[in-house]
Amino acid sequence: MKMCWFITTLAISAFFSSSAYAYDNNPLQDICVAVNDSNAAVFVNGKICKDPKLATADDFFASGLNVSGNPVPGFGFAATIVDVNNMPGLNTLGISTGRLDLDPQRLVLLHTHPRASELITVLEGKLYAGFLVPDAANFFKSRLFSKILNPGDVFAFPKGLIHFQYNLGQKKATFLAVFNSQNPGFVVIPSSIFASNPPIMDDILAKGFYLNKTEIAELRKKFS
Repeated sequence: MKMCWFITTLAISAFFSSSAYAYDNNPLQDICVAVNDSNAAVFVNGKICKDPKLATADDFFASGLNVSGNPVPGFGFAATIVDVNNMPGLNTLGISTGRLDLDPQRLVLLHTHPRASELITVLEGKLYAGFLVPDAANFFKSRLFSKILNPGDVFAFPKGLIHFQYNLGQKKATFLAVFNSQNPGFVVIPSSIFASNPPIMDDILAKGFYLNKTEIAELRKKFS
């Protein structure tokens, strides 16, 4: 009888140990709502694959990172992104990259990439970069990890954490960013909160940020 219980225990342990590896794949888009309608349009968690026999070298090629991209109006930076949307061969490879040119004394607003960690390499200028980690001892606070970066310096932002880049210098700063996702996502914290559609109720924002409704209205104007 003891041997029978021993074998049963081993079998149960083996089952739960093996099931620990049966995790869900990371999402590759912001939302993917389940539907039971077999006639509904086809959406997948990522991109639909073409026939491998029709793939070409151009599917795995992009150019343009040697020059500054299109400026983002009002934000003081220009960005060129190479992801699955303009290099289809990146589909399922879990990687993307980009170049960002940041004007003097300008900031890439506090933001997150919900599906990727980020690694930046400074090419020109002086950059101040940092990210926030929730304080395990007090979840009302966070720890700031930051560095002043010069050409050749590399800095990492862990997946999903709020971070920023600020140009400390008097000339344009340029850096390359690499993400471990074909579609890392980009969530700008202030704009997401104060320029949502439909808008978050003023009472909620006022209470959440300890502000009055007049101040909330001003913030809506700035980030809209």
